[in-house]
Amino acid sequence: MSVTEVIFIIVAGVFVGFINTLSGGGSVISLSLLLILGLPANIANGTNRISIFFQTLSSVGSFTRQKMFDNLRPVWLAIPATLGAILGAYLAVDVNTRVIEKAMALAMVIMVFFLFYKPDKWMKEQPERLLKPLRWWQFLMFFVVGFYGGFIQVGVGYFLLMALIPGVGYDLVKANAVKNLIVFFYAIFALLVFIMDGKVNYLYGCILSVGSMIGALIASYLAVKKGAGFIRVVILLSVIMTILQITGMINFTSLFKQIL
Repeated sequence: MSVTEVIFIIVAGVFVGFINTLSGGGSVISLSLLLILGLPANIANGTNRISIFFQTLSSVGSFTRQKMFDNLRPVWLAIPATLGAILGAYLAVDVNTRVIEKAMALAMVIMVFFLFYKPDKWMKEQPERLLKPLRWWQFLMFFVVGFYGGFIQVGVGYFLLMALIPGVGYDLVKANAVKNLIVFFYAIFALLVFIMDGKVNYLYGCILSVGSMIGALIASYLAVKKGAGFIRVVILLSVIMTILQITGMINFTSLFKQIL
C-alpha cells in the first residue's frame, strides 16, 4: 500500500465519521473505497464495521463529556437494536442491494419531509413522551432498525433518527447522541460476527478508523455547539449525496478509481 493510498483512506475516513455522526450515509463513501481497494463486497461490509465501531466509540465519548446522556433509556433502546443487528449480520452474505437502495430512498424522502415541513414540531423534545415507559412497539421498531444496521449499515442513521425523534420523543441534537450510542452497542456484536466469519481486513479497517474517529470527534462537538440547524444542513447534504449515488448520477466507486 502506498503512502498516497493511506492518506486518501484517512481523509475519506474523516468525511465518513463526520457524516455518520450527524446523519447517515457515510458508509456509501467507505464501502465504495474499500471495493476500489480490491476487497470483495462481503469483506468490505465487514471491514467497514471496524470504522463504525471506532467512530461511535469516539463520538459517544465526546457526547458523554458534554452530558448528553442523563438516564438509561438509550441503553434499553440499544438492547433490541443489538439483537436485531446480530441477526442481520449473520444474514449479510445474502445482501440484496436493490431492495436496500429502495429502502434507503424511502427513508430519505421521509427524512427530508420532516426536515422542512414544520420542523419545530418534530425537532423539539417531547417530555411527556420521554416520561412514559417504553412500549413493545418501540422495542420492535429498534429491533428492525438494528437488523438493517447489522445487515448493511449504509443509511441506518436516517432510520434511527426517525425512530428516536417521532418514535421516542428526543429532539434532533439528543437523538444524534443516542443514535451514536445505539450504533456503538450493536457495532461491537456485528463486528464480532464478521470477524468469526473471517470477513474483515484489519489493515484497511484500522487505517479507515483513524480518519473516522477524527471526523466523529469534530461532528459530535459541533452537534452540541451549533445545534439542530447545523445538523439539518448536514443531513440534507448527506441525503443529496446518497440519492445521487443510488440514482447513478454520481458513482463514488468510479470516482475513487479515477483518483487512485
